[in-house]
Amino acid sequence: MGSFSVLNNIPSINGQNALTVNNLNLARTLNRLSTGKRINSGADDAAGLQIADSLRGNVMALNQAIRNANDGISVLQIADGALSQVTELLWRAVTLAEQAESDLVSTTGKAALNQEFQQIQQEIDRIGRDTNFNGQSLFGTTAFTSVTSSGDLGTGGQVLDIFVGDLTARSYIQVSIGALNFTGTAGAGLIGEASAASLTNNATLALTQIQNALNVVAIMRGSIGAGMNRLQAAINVIATQSQNTLSAESTIRDANVAEEISNLTKFQILAQTGIAALAQANANSQNVLGLLR
Repeated sequence: MGSFSVLNNIPSINGQNALTVNNLNLARTLNRLSTGKRINSGADDAAGLQIADSLRGNVMALNQAIRNANDGISVLQIADGALSQVTELLWRAVTLAEQAESDLVSTTGKAALNQEFQQIQQEIDRIGRDTNFNGQSLFGTTAFTSVTSSGDLGTGGQVLDIFVGDLTARSYIQVSIGALNFTGTAGAGLIGEASAASLTNNATLALTQIQNALNVVAIMRGSIGAGMNRLQAAINVIATQSQNTLSAESTIRDANVAEEISNLTKFQILAQTGIAALAQANANSQNVLGLLR
């Protein structure tokens, strides 16, 4: 038969300890349900917190890489739009040169045709000089850099250089997009030297140079299109990588709502039974008074 003790009510102490532990578990469950996270502090899962935070950092880098690649596509779209207008100008130049070849056109008429032709050259020069993205000239010797990321913060991102190339009426065109390199056909330039490319003295040569220029611009636009496709492919890969990395982080960090609701019900019942058991343990001490009667 167990002894009676007034100073130390062991069943009551056990009940208090169990009720304290249960209340901590209940508070943790309510916190997880309210935040949707299984890990709300390092005490919940120290190793899991470190892994989840690292994965979240990778996701942020990948998402920024997608924005960088989209900016690269925007650069190329602007360049392609500008070259589209250059093509329109060259088509008009073809018409002028073809007309100037005819002996039926007088010297005065050829001078008028040449005046418009020179304006076309100047406009091509202006397009090459003034077309820009965020203040940086597109047609020049400086390459744009679009940084994409592998998601590994320790190794940094991959760099895709976007070099649209130099564009004037009397320059070659080169384009280099990442590992894709395209060079315009060799010649006297996009249209040619001013002394040669004149409809008043050599319309036949000018026509040949304009046709070559159309081929060069077509090559350039094709390479720009290939670059846009490459950047879009990179975006697709990075988006998939970001999604899967986020899923892995979610598995570690996010709360299992069904499990937490089950735990909530369990701990609520234990809290009620624990209070009832504690009350009973405290009432048992009253039995000592029966020995004094």
